[in-house]
Amino acid sequence: MSKRTKQHLRNVIKKAIQATRSRKEPTCAHVVCQNPRMKKNLAACIMVGLVFTVCGNVWSMDVASATGKQDQHQKMVAVIIDDLGNNMKGTEQILNLPVKITVAVMPFLPSTKQDAMEAHKRGHDVIVHLPMEPKQGKPEWLGPGAIKANMSDEEVRAKVTAAIKEVPFAIGMNNHMGSKVTSDKRIMSIVLDVCKEHGLFFVDSRTNYWSVVPELAVEKGMPPVRNDIFLDDTHTLAHVNRQLTKVGEWVDEHDTCVTIGHVGVSGMHTSAALHSSVPTLKDHAKFVGISDLVRSEWGWKGAPATHTTIPSNEQ
Repeated sequence: MSKRTKQHLRNVIKKAIQATRSRKEPTCAHVVCQNPRMKKNLAACIMVGLVFTVCGNVWSMDVASATGKQDQHQKMVAVIIDDLGNNMKGTEQILNLPVKITVAVMPFLPSTKQDAMEAHKRGHDVIVHLPMEPKQGKPEWLGPGAIKANMSDEEVRAKVTAAIKEVPFAIGMNNHMGSKVTSDKRIMSIVLDVCKEHGLFFVDSRTNYWSVVPELAVEKGMPPVRNDIFLDDTHTLAHVNRQLTKVGEWVDEHDTCVTIGHVGVSGMHTSAALHSSVPTLKDHAKFVGISDLVRSEWGWKGAPATHTTIPSNEQ
């Protein structure tokens, strides 16, 4: 108990004693207890009651204050930035954000290892941004190592394993495109199995409303984490700012928010909007890496295998 609280307690008790002594009308002690010893005992009981009442009120206020702070700290925003690994616009600006974020790095590209290692060095989370076949879109948008619906179980397993080993310090994975594959139970079951074997979780980017990822994740004892808000599905600064406003509104109503942006076409807009919005969003929630969120929300205890996440020249 602080000195200020103790002093406040003494003042309250002192005033209560003075008020009791100054009262002229008969009290219950006068009416019921004529014996001096009984009077003293009753007075002592009254004093003890006052002390417990005041202490109880002070304790309740302290608990309420502490609980309020705890509730506030439970609010979490996990920002995931996709498409790193190919020297895309906005990469450096994103990595320079003053809060912890998650970068989703595509495998088998010119700056895959460089971007992943630099992000890790700056304290950000790194996940594999695995290309997956969409329902629509140009084949060249996929990038190397893509998972396609016509692949055999063995091909899918081999490609996912290779992608994990390609991205240093990866602690999870999400899908690049993939509106077709994320609704395929056969393929996604293999993808999640390989992730779990390597200590990784999978974030459903929600490029398909009918994605089977959350359902399969629960069945396999993995966190059913998924994207809540896309920041830059329209490539303008005004749109990204509006989406960031929605992020603030979301965490006012929920404990967590996962939001996805990109480097590349909208990279400069997304990075600029995030830099300017961080102070405001900090009033709504704490910025965390996606690994912090899945551990807090779902108790995820997966640990990536050292040989698949740390470059051989750093082991």
